Formats: sequence, structure tokens, C-alpha cells
Amino acid sequence: MSQPVSVPQLTLVMGGVRSGKSAFAEGLVRSLDLPTAYLATGMAIDEEMEQRIQRHRSGRPSDWVTVEEPLDLAGGLKAAYEALNISKVGANAGVVIIDCIDVWVANNLIEREDETKEHLESLTLSLLEDLLDTVRDLGVAIIMVSSEVGLSLVAQEALGRRFQDLLGLVNQRIAATAEHVYLVVAGIPLEIKSLSANG
Repeated sequence: MSQPVSVPQLTLVMGGVRSGKSAFAEGLVRSLDLPTAYLATGMAIDEEMEQRIQRHRSGRPSDWVTVEEPLDLAGGLKAAYEALNISKVGANAGVVIIDCIDVWVANNLIEREDETKEHLESLTLSLLEDLLDTVRDLGVAIIMVSSEVGLSLVAQEALGRRFQDLLGLVNQRIAATAEHVYLVVAGIPLEIKSLSANG
């Protein structure tokens, strides 16, 4: 089977809750027809979350490698790359889907809830830079999934506002780095950024 001529190194797929963003991202991965690793960030903190994780696991193709890492995404990405066991580096060699960035931000927020807003923001953005450095170093195709919080109401609770502010900053940083950015609305993907070889 022929391989795509040019695969973007980093793609960001955003959308609201139940927008179809994960399904669209997984469809992108399937279209690449490359060795695939799935880096999952969810933690089974209650029965409903455990059921959700199980549904996601059972819905993935059997030949996809799954790595679960709720906090250390740079380390998780390295582990996912190693699990692919591919002999060459490059976007056409393999793909890792990270689902999802918003859960990772929430995990870090819960883990460090007592930190000041400024310190938590600085720490999270530092961890994000580690992740983006790892993306560049590994060179394989990466598809990140995240929730778009900019269109929602400002949360009434302080913790919710901290989450929205932090995730908004994280999404902006990833989008600035990504070659392709999609916004999924009601299952319909809109390409809002594309850096092609021709500009």
C-alpha cells in the first residue's frame, strides 16, 4: 500500500465535549496507514471514568499500541515511540495520537491544586515545552486532541476558571507550533491552520 508523500509532524484537533474530535483524530490516523501508538491521559478516578476508558480501549484497532500516562506526557510519548518499534525516524515512519490534552491539564491541576496560579501556569507550560521538544526530537507524526474552552461560559468555581485559563494557554502554544489545526463542531471538521510545503 502506498504511503502519503508528506505527513505533518504535529496536528492539533480541538472541539467541545462530544463534538466528535476524538473520532475525527482517529480517522486521520487510520488514513495515514502507519504503525500507530495511542497515548491515553485518562485516570480511572471513579466507576463512570473507568467505563469510559474501557469503551475507548475496546474501540481502538487491535494493532494499535496503547500507552497510558496521565502526567508525564514527554515520557509517555517516548514510551509510545519505543513501543512502535520502527526502524526509521520521520513523520512517514509512524504516528502517535495523544488523547487528550485537556485531561492532562486537569490531571496536573488536581495533582498540584495547592500551587499558586502563577507557579502552576509556569510549571505546566514548562512540561508542555518538554513535550513539544520531544515531538521535535522524535520526528514521527503526532496528532494531539484537546477541548476548546474559549467558547464556553466562564466557570463559576475558582478551580474551573483556573482550568479554563490554563488549557487556553496550552492550546494556544500547541496551535502555534502545529502544522495543521482542526476545529470539530457537531462532528464536522474545520481546518483552521495549514502549513503546507508550498506555504
